[in-house]
Amino acid sequence: MPKKKKPVIEYRHYSTPMNFPILLLSGERWKISDIKSEHLHFHNLLEIGICHSDSGIMEIKGESVPFQAGDVTFIPRYLPHTTYSSPNTASLWSYIFFSPDDLFQHTFRSAYSDFEPNLLAVQGSDCILNKEQHPKLYSLAASIIAELEQQNSYYQESAYGLLLSLYIELLRIHSKKKPLVHPELEQEPGLKGNLVISPALEYITKQYMTPVTIDFLADACHLSTTHFRRKFHEIMGTTPLDFLNSTRIEEACKQLKSTDASILSISEQVGFHSISSFNRCFNKLMDMSPKAWRKGAQSEVQSAKASILEFTGWV
Repeated sequence: MPKKKKPVIEYRHYSTPMNFPILLLSGERWKISDIKSEHLHFHNLLEIGICHSDSGIMEIKGESVPFQAGDVTFIPRYLPHTTYSSPNTASLWSYIFFSPDDLFQHTFRSAYSDFEPNLLAVQGSDCILNKEQHPKLYSLAASIIAELEQQNSYYQESAYGLLLSLYIELLRIHSKKKPLVHPELEQEPGLKGNLVISPALEYITKQYMTPVTIDFLADACHLSTTHFRRKFHEIMGTTPLDFLNSTRIEEACKQLKSTDASILSISEQVGFHSISSFNRCFNKLMDMSPKAWRKGAQSEVQSAKASILEFTGWV
């Protein structure tokens, strides 16, 4: 019997606007092809989607889960998935991307562990919520999209409040689910193996400003250092150190844009121990100095840019 082909998984790093860390993707551009992608992908932000038309399939960790118009999808960060429409259709979607940690860190104290559990315990069917079964969830998601599209007075405050209510509703729905590993997942070593670096990604996302070693990250993933380096590069397309530095530089950009703190102070806050290493890394990634970037960031076009638009996979 031929060996089952190992799935290809891509990492997509999505950035939210600095002035309001919620990213909306909507309109006629966001149609999903009926051609099944050969690649799964995962990302660093939580994704809420609404299917406006037609139907199709979401592939989530080895499961094929059907969706239809009116469904709301909930995709935790670092969860491999892909979407394709029914034959001869192109389903229309709207997507909301955000980080619960960034938005609600002062509201919740211990909810995160309940809301985003061990990814091995998430079943694909948990990620698609039907409008008829969850009308409140659909109404909240649709209202958030309307606020972000129309941008009437106080739309950011309204969208924040609605998103908080949506988050709580998801908490309630999720708390009723039994944290069982799907039996099919245990038979898919490729998919299970690709989730093994999620502790390292989670740690870097939350603790990028603290000193960290490759050995520590490898140990968190229960891998040898050599295996961890190889696995990380295989999935992420970069080294752990480069990913850590890119996370730090992204946060530095936010602070350069939104605060008057000195460049030295910002470099220290995001985890660099010398201004020279910070400047060198910043120039490498941004192709300009921190000072030049801060000056250019006064442009609304640059500050609102979100890197999700640089990724392919949509038609």
